Amino acid sequence: MRRRPNYLAGLGALVWLALVGLPLYVMLGATVQSRSAYSANGPLSFPKSFTLDNYVQDFSNGFGQYFLNTVVVTVSVVAIVVLLVPPLAFTIVRNRGRGTSGVFRLFLLGLAIPAQAVIVPMFYVISKAGLYDNLVGVILPTAAFCLPVCTLILTGTMRDITTELFEAMAVDGASVRRTFFQLVVPLSKSGLSTIVVFSALQAWNGFLFPLVLTQSDETKVITLGLYNFRTQYGINIPGLLAAVVLSTIPVLLVYLFARRALVQGLMGVGGK
Repeated sequence: MRRRPNYLAGLGALVWLALVGLPLYVMLGATVQSRSAYSANGPLSFPKSFTLDNYVQDFSNGFGQYFLNTVVVTVSVVAIVVLLVPPLAFTIVRNRGRGTSGVFRLFLLGLAIPAQAVIVPMFYVISKAGLYDNLVGVILPTAAFCLPVCTLILTGTMRDITTELFEAMAVDGASVRRTFFQLVVPLSKSGLSTIVVFSALQAWNGFLFPLVLTQSDETKVITLGLYNFRTQYGINIPGLLAAVVLSTIPVLLVYLFARRALVQGLMGVGGK
């Protein structure tokens, strides 16, 4: 039996496409126009002449340094999370003692503490440690605030590993280290992918810690750089939107290649 087309669903899809596509068209169209052409023709006009001067101007005004600093912060935060969270989650799942449960509850308590509530003591600690206006002073608190969510995600994934598999490894004479690397890590790939993506996005989009804990242009990241571009350019909207496009490309690439693993890992939270 031939199904009748759903015209209402098609209309809804077109409306949704227009809502998503129009802002993208306005943003991308503005980046390839000169400042005078954009001011004369308006944001909805189709570019009559294309130019890449806005992108070149962004890099000449320090965007390359901001991009490099953001990459350093993001890679470092992801490395810290990947090194600390898997063994911590494994300990929480396999050790049912009161001490381990207390540590897990302490991490869950971190979910209820917003960064804005601790930014003043954080500034004091970072300053006393001599890390103010240093990328390390941004990396450490960013990674710390990623740990509770990442621990919750990965413990949910590891709880899905059946007890029979652990017993089989024990019968085979496997040590705890071998069980972790040969059983737990391979079966937790979806959770690991999720915490990598989550921590990378948190570090890449971070604004509060770089704003409070850095000052010089040599330590600024993209989000703070965009904020400064807005002040520097004034009404030069094409230059600002070109910087926005450049800053979103890595995030889009991460989402395109890791969206399936991200969804699968989040489905494990709140499981067994």
